[in-house]
Amino acid sequence: MPDKAFALIDCNSFYASCERVFRPDLARTPIVVLSNNDGCVIARSADAKPFVKMGEPYFKIQHTLKKHGVLAFSSNYALYGDMSQRVMTTIEGMVPALEVYSIDEAFADLTGLPEPLENIGREIRARVLKHTGIPTGVGIAATKTLAKLANHAAKRWQRQTGGVVDLRDPQRREKLLRVLPVSEVWGIGRRMTEHLTASGIKTAWDLAQANPATLRRQYSVVIEKTARELRGIACLALEEAAPPKQEICSSRSFGQRIHNIEQLREAVASYTTRACEKLRAQGSHCKKVRVSIRTGMFNPDEPKFSKGIVCELPYPTDDTRLVIHTALAGLEQIYRTGYAYAKAEILLMDLRQPGEFTEDLFAEVQPAAAARVMGVLDQINGRWGKGTLRPASVPEAAGWGMRQELRSPSYTTAYQSLKQANCN
Repeated sequence: MPDKAFALIDCNSFYASCERVFRPDLARTPIVVLSNNDGCVIARSADAKPFVKMGEPYFKIQHTLKKHGVLAFSSNYALYGDMSQRVMTTIEGMVPALEVYSIDEAFADLTGLPEPLENIGREIRARVLKHTGIPTGVGIAATKTLAKLANHAAKRWQRQTGGVVDLRDPQRREKLLRVLPVSEVWGIGRRMTEHLTASGIKTAWDLAQANPATLRRQYSVVIEKTARELRGIACLALEEAAPPKQEICSSRSFGQRIHNIEQLREAVASYTTRACEKLRAQGSHCKKVRVSIRTGMFNPDEPKFSKGIVCELPYPTDDTRLVIHTALAGLEQIYRTGYAYAKAEILLMDLRQPGEFTEDLFAEVQPAAAARVMGVLDQINGRWGKGTLRPASVPEAAGWGMRQELRSPSYTTAYQSLKQANCN
């Protein structure tokens, strides 16, 4: 039986790279991407990192960005999500199994593929770049934790490695683990780093050499497994299908303050619609919905108010119409006049797959017609674009919507945003 081999494929500066795909004129321009409502920096191209830190508020650094020629973009999640799907589809066609770990990275099982695996890593990088325009780094190792570190090395020393590092050789693995601080290990957060450092575990190599039983007793089984993975013992398997989420949240700050319940109803209906789309995408039903609203919490001149309520649905459902009706009834109970509202949140709770709810014989169930209606709704929106068909309570364009003054076109998901070529 061949030895296990995992690869972690990670997109380089993914959000910034997506912006550059359709703007080749920005190939040498530093780029940052901003959070919702153009709040703070959430992504940076490599050449922007010397000038701006992650999380810095945009309004504070506009002059700095202009001084250094750094271009800012509003977040464009429709574009990023579509580009991510294209990247993952390309990789999936080249490997036996794939676990999509996040929007910009995935684990692949390379066990049994012809050696050298570095060549396969280079083929993956080349094909993803050719098909999508997104640059990637590839880390290869005997465990997922080591593949993460190999990927870190591939991106950190890209010129020397060509963006691909195979860490299965014991001597190569030891050399890397000795120079990497323990904070770089997958799953080791700031607090755990402090605890480990206090115990004399300062590097990834120190953690790999620590006694597993002691780590389990002092910390947790997770840290024990991490140490074993660093030794090359695979403890984490590839998860090809992500388990259904236990809760689904749709929450966003408004582009401007809301002072009346009419606009809050629109926001709650819009967020509920999005949450129910996610609910149906994973094939679940929900039994409860929590709706909450709040004012801004940081302006000392604004009155503060925050309240939420959990509403029981009459039966487990994925029907957007019923969930909106219930959420709006909850909004009526918690709304108070005289406040400038800054944010609303919808949380779908008590999620299970159809048939997993235990009810009595006479309990009400979702009508079959509701499931058919939701199926048609999703099919139309899937074919013609999100929002083509929507509940009447959801506005086409909301005045309270997010500020996205620097947003790029949705090049891949909206016909009106398609690039045009001048053939004259």
